[in-house]
Amino acid sequence: MENIEIIDQKDTRSGFGAGLAELGDTNPNVVGLCADLIGSLKMDAFKAAHPKRFFQTGIAEANMIGMAAGLTIGGKIPFTGTFANFSTGRVYDQIRQSVAYSNKNVKICASHAGLTLGEDGATHQILEDIGLMKMLPNMVVISPCDYNQTKAATIAIADYVGPVYLRFGRPKVPNFTAPDQKFVIGKADMLSEGTDVSIFATGHLVWKAIEAGRALVEKGISAEIINVHTIKPLDEKAVLDSVRKTKCVVTAEEHMMNGGLGDSIAQLLARKLPTPLEMVAVNDTFGQSGKGEELLTKYNINTPNIIAAAEKVIARK
Repeated sequence: MENIEIIDQKDTRSGFGAGLAELGDTNPNVVGLCADLIGSLKMDAFKAAHPKRFFQTGIAEANMIGMAAGLTIGGKIPFTGTFANFSTGRVYDQIRQSVAYSNKNVKICASHAGLTLGEDGATHQILEDIGLMKMLPNMVVISPCDYNQTKAATIAIADYVGPVYLRFGRPKVPNFTAPDQKFVIGKADMLSEGTDVSIFATGHLVWKAIEAGRALVEKGISAEIINVHTIKPLDEKAVLDSVRKTKCVVTAEEHMMNGGLGDSIAQLLARKLPTPLEMVAVNDTFGQSGKGEELLTKYNINTPNIIAAAEKVIARK
């Protein structure tokens, strides 16, 4: 962890916008669709450079998904953009029937996920989207940790043939991964090796896990920190290799306990390597309006909660 340094502070949605803009220049089959949130999704640059390959659908998310599915039949690679709540919960039927069931090459790109959406409150702070999407056959589910990784993931999914759910967020967060990284779907990133506890984190909680790992070192605890940017397909080998070494697990995510990363890892371990596990996630409740960092603290998914979970699970070995 000593060599992990913050480059700058950037929002992950801007990483998506930058990746999409680059794809627009390099892949003529990439098209963009947005449900009246071009600025919020940072799709402005793509629209300006490629107006004939951009479709403003208005506040009609179900229609946007249907259009995207249809565009794939002509060989296009559609990237849809709106808030995570509207990208999943509002249009689940259309995604299930028109995209996942027929294995269409649609990239569902979802911003403003989780509590850190902030002041817009519970109606917009979806915490169930990972669960909804990972349950769909054929669907890949990705939750990158920072600006650079979101940009790399956006570019990578254009080469993957099949439906993808790409989740990212609103606030500026530490940007610490390599700007020239190659994003590999389904391959978790080892950030720091350790021997006492495995901490698997995704999205905005990856940096919190790094902070927790540094604090645990001061307590004499060696934490292995792994960034699980792809929740489906899960990198089972990375999980099992780490857990065989440390014998206990903490998961951390800005999502509901039910259906999220922790749920996926718990299922894997129950089948192949029963292990003490603690989940740092929202526990069966909706969010509320407030500042992002304050909400992470209120709902017990901030750095101190990861530290406490690590200490608790080590005692359970």
